[in-house]
Amino acid sequence: MAQQELKRDLSNRHVQLIAIGGTIGTGLFLGSGKAIQMAGPSIIFAYLIMGMALFFVMRALGELLLSNAGYQSLTDIAEDYLGPWASFVTGWTYWFCWIMTAMADVIAVGVYVQYWFHIPQWIPAVICLLILLGLNLLTVKLFGELEFWFALIKVITILALIAIGVILLMAGFKTDSGAVTIQNLWEHGGLFPNGISGFLLSFQMVVFAYVGVELVGVSAAETSNPEKNIPSAINKIPLRILFFYVGALIVLLCINPWTELNAAESPFVKTFSLIGIPIAAGIINFVVLTSAASACNSGMFSTSRILYNLSNSDQGPAGFAKLNKNHVPRNALFVSTLVISAGALLSKLIPEQAFGIVTTISALCFIWVWSIILICHLKYKKTRPQLQAKSTFKAPFTPFVNYAVLTLFAAVLVIMLVSEETRPSLLLTPLWFILLFILYGNRRKKEKKEGI
Repeated sequence: MAQQELKRDLSNRHVQLIAIGGTIGTGLFLGSGKAIQMAGPSIIFAYLIMGMALFFVMRALGELLLSNAGYQSLTDIAEDYLGPWASFVTGWTYWFCWIMTAMADVIAVGVYVQYWFHIPQWIPAVICLLILLGLNLLTVKLFGELEFWFALIKVITILALIAIGVILLMAGFKTDSGAVTIQNLWEHGGLFPNGISGFLLSFQMVVFAYVGVELVGVSAAETSNPEKNIPSAINKIPLRILFFYVGALIVLLCINPWTELNAAESPFVKTFSLIGIPIAAGIINFVVLTSAASACNSGMFSTSRILYNLSNSDQGPAGFAKLNKNHVPRNALFVSTLVISAGALLSKLIPEQAFGIVTTISALCFIWVWSIILICHLKYKKTRPQLQAKSTFKAPFTPFVNYAVLTLFAAVLVIMLVSEETRPSLLLTPLWFILLFILYGNRRKKEKKEGI
């Protein structure tokens, strides 16, 4: 029987806006409130440091993708340089990364709805999942069109915030908490009001804010002209980080002191409330709600496709490769949605801690994926110098920057271990990797028996 194939109905317009919108999500709109409470204005430096580290990860990924036209995914690279075990573990961990990210987004939906309706967080989370499941069972083109408009709304919102902030600064506007001034960045306890410890503890949420940045390179690799599109997409990352993350945070912290922001709510919504425009605050809350729903939608889409690809490469159950009449991997989608629904359950059982738990696990798993990219790049440079010599998109400062970024990731893990809030999630996450290594070992034994 011929292998069923996914329908490729995403246009370049869809891919470009989804790539930009994909780097702006719940980690910025909701998670930044918690990070600001930990670090104060020094959060700007945390975003800069992690953003630049991930730019070097992306440059390494870009060089690897362009070195071999046959690479279709991160698992292909991992298998080529580290072996089948790395492909299996990284493939399933990448699925788990997006599952945890989608869980965080669905939990955020419940948090945002609290702005209007004081109902249990899990109820809007479940409703959101059911609606998104229905949409994902339809055509890929519909998914692309919805994500295009959701991404456009997110981009326009941040542009509007920055523009309004600049106008308020120039006009010397006053909010309930005082004047809109650049001095707000250092007049409330300095740039590091909670010391170096607060600054370091914020890195977990900063890592989560950047999850999915590697999709920019992977999606560019699937377009018609990767030699042009991969360098273009990756080289725009620093500008996006400076503008959408650092720029937006500087404006937020100039409009109102960091002490006025609440870890449990979106600083974007709070800012418009302080300006004295309640209608605008409601509109912004609707925007960040749609942003979370859209990010969850992307999570459901990507996790179902990851399961489909794992199945087709004989690394997952064969049933995940079955498509419905709309060329959607229905079984993979149902399984992913069922696992993501655990986020709604966490919202019911531990509403205060749910978001922190899943964002920590997501950050940990993405650190694994990003580290695998850097390690593969080191192996590529060492074992295939002829390919590296011909490269037209060489990653800068290698191998030193690879080791520096890997050291930074190790330091983030140590920080998570020290923090009482993130330690339980850090200690639980290795169970996932132990499970994968056991499953891989059993799979290898079965293959040897069958003489594969």
